Amino acid sequence: MSYTVPPTRTAAVVRQLRNEIVTGELPPGTLIKDAELAARLGVSITPVREAIAQLSVEGLIDIAPNRTRHVTKVTHKNALELIDVMSVLACAGFEWGVENLTETHIDLLRQRQKEFVEALRTGNLLTAGAVGADFSTIVILASGNRELQSMVDLVVARTLRILAMGADSDLWEPWTRGYDEVLALLEHGDTKGATARYRQIYVDYRAKVEQELFQE
Repeated sequence: MSYTVPPTRTAAVVRQLRNEIVTGELPPGTLIKDAELAARLGVSITPVREAIAQLSVEGLIDIAPNRTRHVTKVTHKNALELIDVMSVLACAGFEWGVENLTETHIDLLRQRQKEFVEALRTGNLLTAGAVGADFSTIVILASGNRELQSMVDLVVARTLRILAMGADSDLWEPWTRGYDEVLALLEHGDTKGATARYRQIYVDYRAKVEQELFQE
């Protein structure tokens, strides 16, 4: 998740639609119509279609065999499967990158955590999601494995959508508390402890999602 200005119209449309889906402004199941989106966003059909294709790859838009497009629905099964996939990818990247962290990296992690907590305090979920993702990205990129980060990026938006669904709950708590404790362990040079604590974030988060979003 980047703060930079999108370099193309397609990238700008991708960002706008992604944000609308993540925050629920475009709810699950919403029918996506090229012409209506193009008119609303003030762009031609081409960047809209390219954006829809990109968001389909990210799993945010479903394209049916008849080419009808809808915002992907979030089910109990696919939410938990997504968390499991995200956990495997992000935890592998964290484990590979944590030994390469420098004081500069640690300083960046401190800054991201402050921004993360402040964004949640003010209710800015998009910013919270972006800086929260950056916390993990800093460590993953320290591994030098950009391919892995690219794979993580594909599932980040769907993960943030689940978090946004629980905006009024404590779904964010495993991340705020977990990042605090990971950072404290890193500051004391305990990389193994930090890695174990990072893994636990996903365990705790998965349990909360199941408990709070999919209660019978």
